[in-house]
Amino acid sequence: MNSFDFKKFTIQQDKSAMKVGTDGVLLGAWAYPNDVNSILDIGSGTGILSLQMAQRTFAEVIDAVEIEADSFEQTVENFEQSEWGDRLFCYHSSIQDFANEIDDKYGFIISNPPFFSAPYKNGIIEDKRALARQADKLSFDELLSAVSKLLSKNGECAFIIPYKSENIFLGLAKINGLFPNRVTRVRGVKSSQIKRSMLQLSFKKAEVKFSELIIEIERHKYTQDYIDLVKEFYLKM
Repeated sequence: MNSFDFKKFTIQQDKSAMKVGTDGVLLGAWAYPNDVNSILDIGSGTGILSLQMAQRTFAEVIDAVEIEADSFEQTVENFEQSEWGDRLFCYHSSIQDFANEIDDKYGFIISNPPFFSAPYKNGIIEDKRALARQADKLSFDELLSAVSKLLSKNGECAFIIPYKSENIFLGLAKINGLFPNRVTRVRGVKSSQIKRSMLQLSFKKAEVKFSELIIEIERHKYTQDYIDLVKEFYLKM
């Protein structure tokens, strides 16, 4: 599928290695930017998270950073075709370089980061989708270090990661001065193991609000909690 229609925007995804998926839409619906003026999307892929943020907030500045050339072009295309093009901008850069070169601070940072190591052939990652998702190109430590540089003093950041990586991720976040405020753990169905963790962090220590989200009652029959979360985006909800 080369395009994906949402209620208020369309995602073209013929160029980007990262297609529209449940993780990204979930995070963009769950993350809570509280009355911020500037948002940064790290590793934009198709630009889905930035577009969700544009739909949900009045932030005047929504920037994205994407290192992979085709995904960068795809993000720019999707930004330009949306009704919020004047608020959206994408940088073709690694987040490491971006964090070292930009003095701006963002009120909210969001990322669906890479989370597994890709296979190499002759020292080269050949699969673009693997490049987009693999953690060797952007480790959790590098991501959180960049976020700590780019986040405003009172800002917050949100991520979706594998549940099995939650403790490691939060440990690295603490080293970078970031502490969890909200944690939602995601199961496919009630009887399945927890698959994902959605985390919202800030520089302030606070009592953590824990919750759990179950996506389906059975195949293609969604829970009310999931419907309520994503219904402002998906056409058929």
